[in-house]
This record gives sequence, C-alpha cells and structure tokens, in this order.
Amino acid sequence: MAMKENSLITSSKEETMELGKKIASLAMPGDVVLLNGGLGSGKTTLVKGAGEALGVKDPVISPTFNILKCYFKGSLPMYHIDGYRLEGQNLDIGLEEAIYGNGITFIEWPVYLAAILPEECLVLDFEKLGDEQRKIVFTAKGKRAEEMLRGIFGK
Repeated sequence: MAMKENSLITSSKEETMELGKKIASLAMPGDVVLLNGGLGSGKTTLVKGAGEALGVKDPVISPTFNILKCYFKGSLPMYHIDGYRLEGQNLDIGLEEAIYGNGITFIEWPVYLAAILPEECLVLDFEKLGDEQRKIVFTAKGKRAEEMLRGIFGK
C-alpha cells in the first residue's frame, strides 16, 4: 500500500483546532484518523476543532475514562476513541461499530487497538515542540487518506 507523508507546525491551540476543522471539512462516512503523540500533544484539541466544524453541540472532551465518545448531533457522526486504557485488554467491546461506522472516527493511542484498525486511514503523529507549538506529521495509508492529504495540503 502506498503511503504519502507531509508535515506542518501549529503554533497555538487555535491553529491546531483549525487543522481539525480542515480535516472535518474533508470527512466522509467511514474515514478513520489515527492520532499518535504523548499526553498534552494536541490530539484532543484537534478533535475539538473537528467537532466544531461538524456542528457538534456537546462539549468534545477526551474519552480517556470512557474509551469511546459518540457525537451524533452534527453534519456527520463523529466517534472519538482513546485506546490508552486498552493495552492488553480484550478488544471485543464493540469499537468496530464506530471504526467501521457511518461517520468519521478519531482514535487516540491507536497502538493499543492495532488488531482492529483498518488498513486505510490517515495517521497523524504529534510532537510537542514548546508550550503551544506542535509538529504534526501526516501519513496517508490508502487512496482515501491520500485524497484527504491533498485537501489538507492543496497538492
């Protein structure tokens, strides 16, 4: 499978949210975005921006303790999964319904969900460079993710 890679730097929470909005503006049912990065690297901030762009009215918060948050009151269902607490756990808990569902799915800490992840997805690797600055590396796995990359970077 071909993989294309690009990166950018955001310098504020607002810029990270704008990136989330851009991703949401390109979203189609079934899209999956994997979010890698340490605590406080901007993953949830990006998802908040996506939720805002999709018209989600409920507060978008980290699903760390819930594992899955679903937002249905928007232009497209949005699923937000946090795999952090699932290391070594039985993954037969219904997450596939969101991952392979009718909305866009954002997955934080996807390394713990590797057994159930789709082959085609957009992967974002976050690196915290300073208090507000983040480097985000984008990797497209599959044709749909490559389309999203073209929409984000205008290539």
